[in-house]
Amino acid sequence: MSQATQWFAVRQSLSSKQATTLTVLSFLLPLLLWSVVSYIPFVWHPKVEIIDAGAVDWFQPGMLVERAVFSEQLQQANAQQLALPTGRRANPIYLPAPHQVASAFVTAFTTAPKRSSEKWLHESLWHSIKVIFWGFTLSSLFGIPIGILCGTYAAVSKLQEPFIEFFRYLPAPAFGALAVAILGIHDGPKIAIIFIGTFFQQVLVVSNTTRKLDIALLEAALTLGAKRLQLLFRVVIPGILPDLYRDQRILLGWAWTYLIVAELIGTSSGITWFITQQARYKNFDNVFAAIIMIGIIGIVSDITLAKLGKRLFRWQKG
Repeated sequence: MSQATQWFAVRQSLSSKQATTLTVLSFLLPLLLWSVVSYIPFVWHPKVEIIDAGAVDWFQPGMLVERAVFSEQLQQANAQQLALPTGRRANPIYLPAPHQVASAFVTAFTTAPKRSSEKWLHESLWHSIKVIFWGFTLSSLFGIPIGILCGTYAAVSKLQEPFIEFFRYLPAPAFGALAVAILGIHDGPKIAIIFIGTFFQQVLVVSNTTRKLDIALLEAALTLGAKRLQLLFRVVIPGILPDLYRDQRILLGWAWTYLIVAELIGTSSGITWFITQQARYKNFDNVFAAIIMIGIIGIVSDITLAKLGKRLFRWQKG
């Protein structure tokens, strides 16, 4: 088999080495692109960072100005035989270089907030994790049982799913003002938005997973005299557990996507508040660090759940 065929065989598993190589590349390629844009001046770098203001009185060392503006001021100073300003090409302040963001991962945890009322990054992260936990837990407590019932009994499906299909198209943030009016301005409406954003999708996903259960298992149980509750608790639920667990991992990722919007409702808090504050201070290295931190928490939790799932459901392939 040729090398190309080994890498691009249709629906064939890759070797462990190939899978690891591609996984590493999936992170290295975006990092490489970011580094090229950040460190190679002629690639982009639309600004000029002032090193010496020369005779231009409104220039300040460290200031970022457009390249066209710098060129104009340079030409004017040269024409008048005045001291010439000097500068180097740079990216806008909102695009820090990778090493600056890497440094911010340390300084964001070790540098005290500018105001005593502000929270540290780890405190903001912990607050966001609690909002995600309660929102998704409440969603699962209601969504999983309803989804299983909809997937098992046609009557429950026809009673519940048409309205749920309609409601899932309504954007969760649209209920922000109503959630604040009912639940106050603190964590209540934030948890509610996470709940609304995941509950209706969860019911439909779980019901679809339940319908995929092999009908032969149900027929065999009925033949052996299983009652309705026995059929549900001893055949349906055990039969869908591995797929149900996988669904919850995916839906947990959806919950994280609603976090930023949820935390803007009522009083600003959590990691969203930290990002907003750092952007206000123009500390965009901290902004990038906080955003990447969300991704790290998400991927680590997903990998942990995936490994736990392999231990819980050893009989499942893949």
